[in-house]
This record gives sequence, C-alpha cells and structure tokens, in this order.
Amino acid sequence: MLTQTVFRSEDLPVADRFDAWCEIMGRVPAPMNMTSEFAADFQARLRCIPLGKANVYLTTFQQATLRRTPRLIRQSDPEAYNLSVLLSGEGGTAWDGHEAAYRPLDFHIASTSLPFEVWSARPPATIVGVEIPRAALPFPYGRADRAIGRQVSGREGVGALLRQFLTHVTADACPYRPDDAPRLGTVLTDLVAALFAHTLSAEPLLPPEAHRHTLLLRIKSFIHHNLAEHDLTPSRVAAALHLSRGYLHRLFQQEGITAAGYIRRLRMEAARRDLADPAQHGIPIHAIAARWGYPRAADFTRAFRDTYGMPPIEYRRDGVRRQAADAR
Repeated sequence: MLTQTVFRSEDLPVADRFDAWCEIMGRVPAPMNMTSEFAADFQARLRCIPLGKANVYLTTFQQATLRRTPRLIRQSDPEAYNLSVLLSGEGGTAWDGHEAAYRPLDFHIASTSLPFEVWSARPPATIVGVEIPRAALPFPYGRADRAIGRQVSGREGVGALLRQFLTHVTADACPYRPDDAPRLGTVLTDLVAALFAHTLSAEPLLPPEAHRHTLLLRIKSFIHHNLAEHDLTPSRVAAALHLSRGYLHRLFQQEGITAAGYIRRLRMEAARRDLADPAQHGIPIHAIAARWGYPRAADFTRAFRDTYGMPPIEYRRDGVRRQAADAR
C-alpha cells in the first residue's frame, strides 16, 4: 500500500479536532490561517499521499475559511502550485482583488507564493487536490503563474484525466505498492504539466515524454469508458484519438503489451469480478461474457482458462464454496 496520512476527526477528543485538522492541512498545501463556525466540534476527514515530489489529498470538512497571508508566505514558502477540485458542496476563492465561486468538477489553481483565500459553505465540502513544486514543471520561471486563479474544466480533456487520476488514487491506496509512488508521481507531474500547457496554450514547451504519458492516459481512459462495446478494437481506438494504428502500437509497446492485449486484459478482469460477485450469481456466464465483449461463449471460456487457469464455471463454483465456508 502507498504511504499515506489519514485524519478522522471522530478519532480525537472534540476540543482537539479543529486544531489537528488545521495542523495537517498546513502541511499539505502550505501554512494557512483557518477559521470555522464549527471549530468547537469540527467534523473532517483527510487522506494525503506523497507521490514523488507531489502530494495528493482528499478532504471532506465542515464550513471553513483558509487564508494564505503575506506574513505566512514570508515565514515559509514551499514554492508550489496547488490545484484543487470541488467534488461536492459549495465554496469560493479570492486572490489579487478577484473573487470566484468554486464550480463543481473545475480546477482552481493557486500558488503558495501569492496570497489567497478559500472558503466553503455550510454543507460539508469535499475537495481533491495536488500540491506540486514549481520546479517540477517544465516551464520558464513565472510562465505557469499566468494560470493562477483560472478555473479550468475538470470535466473533459486533460482536466478530466487529472481529476480521475487524483480521485482514483486518493479513494484507495491499497492496490499500489510503496515503490509505485515514484512512477505514479511521474504520471501525475506529466498530467499537471499538460493541464498547465493546455491552459496557457503552451504545449510545445512540454517534453516529448510528458506528451507520451498524457496521450497514453487519454487512450486508456477511452478504453475504460468503452470497454463493454463489442466493436472496441485498436482500429476504433486509434480513429477516436486521431492516431495511426502504428503509433498506437508503439505507445503500448513501451508498456510491454499490445493495445489488443490491454483491452483483453481489462475485459477478463471485469468478467472475473462479475463472476465473483455474489449479487450476480444468478446471471448466466454467457450473459457476463457478452457484456464484456465475448458474444461467443466458447471464445470466452477459452480466453478465461488461458488467463486464470480454469474455466469460468469452475471459478464461479470455487467462489461460491469459499463464500459458503466463510459464512459458517
């Protein structure tokens, strides 16, 4: 599992909750002054995960106001950018004489080197974000600052990829090992750089490797969203992303797998999860196979046996027996 810091206010005495949340939040983005009308009995949860040079975090909290003041900047400045997305609730931000409401699923970009204020409304707010050092991004000094204060869509394009990445990693760190953190950090840095480049119309400033990582994530995201479509083939993927099949093949070749192999692997994993799901034991195996792109049951059985070493009917029976034994 990835190294992570987890905070739950309910684990602490009532009197200590708000101060503890302020202390940990001051380490994640940067030191800030914080106030809340619920400070006497503050409810909040937070998960922070370091990925290489960056930190990603997910926090849900009651009404609060967070201020990054000139005095705090003089005292301590990690020289980092903070990109955050409001997943639920309401809030707003102010910087350099400007104000803006937080729109759900949009990124707000701030800098720890400049004063800003962020506030949430009464219903608990949930925010996912990333703090990344200025020096980690491949832009001339000061160029990326032009994106500060902008609200960038997290619903489509690179913004959607970054939001999905942050949400996925912070939701559950268990599938990853500690040595995955630097590699995930590289992917994260490339996505943040791509989002800045898109916002600044500065894509030529990105190194080729960052372009490759970002494009591959767009491809994988398209495959995930269309996995149940029977006509999902490398040709369709290439056409949808305006790529040649040869270039698509080269991108996956560097991953040690073919595009077709990646699609098959995801479909097998999805079918295996459905077969193991007690809620789906009444669904015929051939229906699950068809759901995940195998209209011919014989083809599915052969592919499943090649992947997992047993036919799907046996895999399902073993699962039923294990669940019955666990229930006793």
